Amino acid sequence: MEVDIQKSLSLGLNRRGGRNNHSPPKAMCNKDSKVFTMLDSMGLVSKPHRCPIPVSNDPDKIVIPTGRTSDKIVKKLMYVMEDEVPNNESQSSPLFGGHISWKQREESFKPKSNMKVHCGFIQGGGADMNRVDVEYVKKCKFVVASGIFDGYDIPHQPSNISPRSKKLFCFLMVVDEVSLKFMKENGTVTEDNDGGKWVGIWRIFLLKHPPYDEPRRNGKVPKILTHRMFPQAQYSIWIDGKMELIVDPLLILERYLWRGKHTFAIAQHKHHRSIYEEADANKRRKRYARPLIDLHMKIYYHEGMEPWSSKKKTISVVYDIPDVPEGAVIIREHTAINNLFSCLWFNEVHLFTPRDQLSFGYVAYRLGDSFKCFMFPNCEYNSIFVLHPHTREHSSPIEWVKELDQLKKNSNLKESRGGLGLFTPYPADLDSVVLPHVTRTSKAG
Repeated sequence: MEVDIQKSLSLGLNRRGGRNNHSPPKAMCNKDSKVFTMLDSMGLVSKPHRCPIPVSNDPDKIVIPTGRTSDKIVKKLMYVMEDEVPNNESQSSPLFGGHISWKQREESFKPKSNMKVHCGFIQGGGADMNRVDVEYVKKCKFVVASGIFDGYDIPHQPSNISPRSKKLFCFLMVVDEVSLKFMKENGTVTEDNDGGKWVGIWRIFLLKHPPYDEPRRNGKVPKILTHRMFPQAQYSIWIDGKMELIVDPLLILERYLWRGKHTFAIAQHKHHRSIYEEADANKRRKRYARPLIDLHMKIYYHEGMEPWSSKKKTISVVYDIPDVPEGAVIIREHTAINNLFSCLWFNEVHLFTPRDQLSFGYVAYRLGDSFKCFMFPNCEYNSIFVLHPHTREHSSPIEWVKELDQLKKNSNLKESRGGLGLFTPYPADLDSVVLPHVTRTSKAG
């Protein structure tokens, strides 16, 4: 089965109905040819933007696995709930992600049978939820989740959803108060008899008192900590707020998890394989303060994170994969090891920059063989959704910082509740760390 948008693409038609005239030479079409191999190694072979997803034909015929995948490494995972404020910060209020020490961070990367780690939701740290929403999600075992913060998007209704999936899945849209206000003014928000709010199929889930100054960092709370927000969920599919889902979620779980007996799936990045290449692109596109991105990468390089290469041992069980994912779609079973990975991934976002694509590969590297991930082809990723533009451009002052002196001279540029690991003395000399050279293999950024 292929979604409608794929039918024209697989026939070689463009979006206007005409035939695509940019056919590659026969030598390039033959992926076993020496010409193709040579050009591909040089980065001269363009990857298809979309390709058909090999999903099953009928959602009603999907057999859902019984029980849960057994937890062989981490059997009991607990979470730190109270913040331990350092002695020199006696006036500091609790942080949503906690004041994580370097020692605690290091210990968290050593999987054990019983573990207790930081994983957001520290008492008094913000991200409060209404009781009516908390009660509603207790029934949700299969979740499609999304999120909108600071009014940058509006909910897009999924299409091609089967009656079976509409009954099986909870479609949960996490928003802040700014976004909810924007939705009420620019759309139709309805309320049920229990006080729950809806926009079409999406059940609106209000996150009060956002824990961070930066909306992009707030958005990582439901995206990465889905298992904490919806603790009864066994499976979840995350999709960014600017996207319209066009594939039945049950077919997605069958294709990316159950068919290959995977528990965590995410797409390969279209352009970048190395986190250092992704960091370079982030600096060029002004996604965060340039010197803080460099500091973030220096920590990872000092801690042994080498640039990606084809000879590097990877985390995928199927593909020779990059260290950089496309993080806008995440498909997972909420096993203990996956929950641990999500906690540690979020901790890196909490401590350093909010660019989660920079920290995903690092956390996978630190967990080693304990964490297994299926990174599927990027062209399939682009066939899962239709991308819509933001309602407005996002920009924050810290994204324009070019020198650390700017942060020292103007404290208003600095985030007060996120990225504090970048301003906490690191237990090693980072000034002597020289980041690896980046060869720009694409025009991205």
